[in-house]
Amino acid sequence: MVVVAIDGPSGAGKTTLADAVATDLDCPVVRVEDLYPGWDGLAEGVRLLVEQVLEPLCRGEVARYRAWDWLASAWDGWRTVAPVPVLVVEGCGATVGRAGELAAVRVWVDAPTDVRKQRGLARDGEAYAPWWDRWAQQERALFGADRTRAKADLVVSTDLD
Repeated sequence: MVVVAIDGPSGAGKTTLADAVATDLDCPVVRVEDLYPGWDGLAEGVRLLVEQVLEPLCRGEVARYRAWDWLASAWDGWRTVAPVPVLVVEGCGATVGRAGELAAVRVWVDAPTDVRKQRGLARDGEAYAPWWDRWAQQERALFGADRTRAKADLVVSTDLD
């Protein structure tokens, strides 16, 4: 299985790129945001991605993971992903640690902080505003310790200026 992992901070444009890549490759997308257990769950989401999705698929097994319901702040059922030749994994932490080791291609997507924040709030509404700084702090800690951007095979800037 070939994993194309698209990572970067919130609001960078990962979802847009992942959807385009998945369409071109005619393959499914796993969104890491479905695996984070809430606003303090970035690192835990990466662990769950590896254990519940990537490792089983790399062994040729069906992956089964719980999906997080952001509105209810609770787990909301199970999702399955059948083994496929190509998979796109998208989200903050998609290439961190073991997840990155299991990726054939690591893509880092970024834009200036003010652009990303504006996009994130436009996408998720003001409900995201109180969580922006808290989430960004987790991103900085996780990406910094892992040196995630430096390990990318491709770096994409989505700043249009």
